Amino acid sequence: MKTIYLVIPCYNEEEVLFETSKRLKEKFNYLIDRKVISEKSRIAFVDDGSKDNTWSIIEKLNKEDNIFSGIKLSRNRGHQNALLAGLMTVKDHCDAVISLDADLQDDINVIDKFIEKFYEGCDVVYGVRSERKTDTIFKRTTAQAFYKMMKTLGVDIVYNHADYRLMSKRALDALADFKEVNLFLRGIVPLIGYKSDIVLYERNERFAGESKYPLKKMLSFAFEGITSFSVKPIRLILTVGIIMFISSLIALLYFLVLWAIGRTVQGWTTVVASIWMLGGIQLLCLGIIGEYIGKIYIESKARPKFIIDKFINN
Repeated sequence: MKTIYLVIPCYNEEEVLFETSKRLKEKFNYLIDRKVISEKSRIAFVDDGSKDNTWSIIEKLNKEDNIFSGIKLSRNRGHQNALLAGLMTVKDHCDAVISLDADLQDDINVIDKFIEKFYEGCDVVYGVRSERKTDTIFKRTTAQAFYKMMKTLGVDIVYNHADYRLMSKRALDALADFKEVNLFLRGIVPLIGYKSDIVLYERNERFAGESKYPLKKMLSFAFEGITSFSVKPIRLILTVGIIMFISSLIALLYFLVLWAIGRTVQGWTTVVASIWMLGGIQLLCLGIIGEYIGKIYIESKARPKFIIDKFINN
């Protein structure tokens, strides 16, 4: 039997932790009783610098039952870093890890299928949403547009997959070799290249509490993914520059012809509007280039992606 760990990043999740831990414990005990997984399997919660009682609850759960483990980060580092911290901390204690969110939106009943595919030889198993009934029309539309854009930009990303996945120890060891500070795990994991498969599931409504991904964070996360995995925006800027340069030459030739035949050039409004448009395009291009330069600057510092404060794993 294989030892399986669950890794669940938590940020201010005191409202859901007791219910989440209860359901996950029932699922793990079911799998252990049927000898699907080893008794050494654990459920590891990662406290990402929460400001509420999340860590106190994790400690309480650990004292009551050693099936629960806890990892406390020294400060808030964001979902992706917290998830990576959990994966890297437990990878030497198990044969495979399943990552999921703490809000019970990921269907835990498909954990059996994850493990089944792992036993069949898959190193990575992706949880893929079969439908998006629980999403608003806006979120559904923007999410689909994001995945299509990433594909267009050449990023190898699994459609409708978030961070609900199984990774074998071999895959986690390979993941540890990726040193970038700007994390986008949905794009990094497919680069590992080991045998993979998908498991379809329907996402549930959040059990309690508020989403930790409001619109602002979702947009920031999407932009992080695009700029971390594709240089096509830079190439697009080059294309725009070439088009604008050719257009300006044509316009210059046109005005020279008008001057030569003695026609007065009118339309100052058009000229001013053109100047503003070109200025806006230039600032936009500089902003995109600056984003890439900023990422190079951050990567060059090579600061740690996370710092573990405590690890309880009885």
